[in-house]
Order: sequence, then structure tokens, then C-alpha cells
Amino acid sequence: MNPILAILKKHNVSEQKIASLFEALTDNPMMALGLVQQLGIPPEQLKQLMATIMANPELIKEATDELGLDFAKVEAAKEKLNS
Repeated sequence: MNPILAILKKHNVSEQKIASLFEALTDNPMMALGLVQQLGIPPEQLKQLMATIMANPELIKEATDELGLDFAKVEAAKEKLNS
């Protein structure tokens, strides 16, 4: 299982919330950050999650694939943020 999804599930984040989080990531990454903060993950675990993602951004693509979402939308949202 993808480490991002594993951490979320370890903290009892429901499948529905995980899907909503990744859908928000594809539409509006800033909104996704707000959702992450509402999941109740302890700050030290959230830091670990962010460090994991920063060290291996490919995990986001793997997680979107595992959830059956379109990674191209993540890339498009990233481009919007950078413009």
C-alpha cells in the first residue's frame, strides 16, 4: 500500500475522506492543505507524512493511481499554482 494512504488509514481517515482529499488535491491544492489539517493527524505524524512526500513526490502519483483518480489533474492544479 502507498505510504501516504497507509498513514491516513492508520489515523482512521475514512476511504471517503481520503478520496475527497485527493480530489481536492486535483482541483485546488490549497484547499487540500486545509482538509489535511482537519483530519486530526498529530503534528509529528503530519510532519513525517510531509517529509515522506517531499522526499518522494512520486508517491502522490502512486496514491492517485491507487485511488483511481487522474494524476493529470494534479499536474494541472500544480501549474495553476505556479502561474
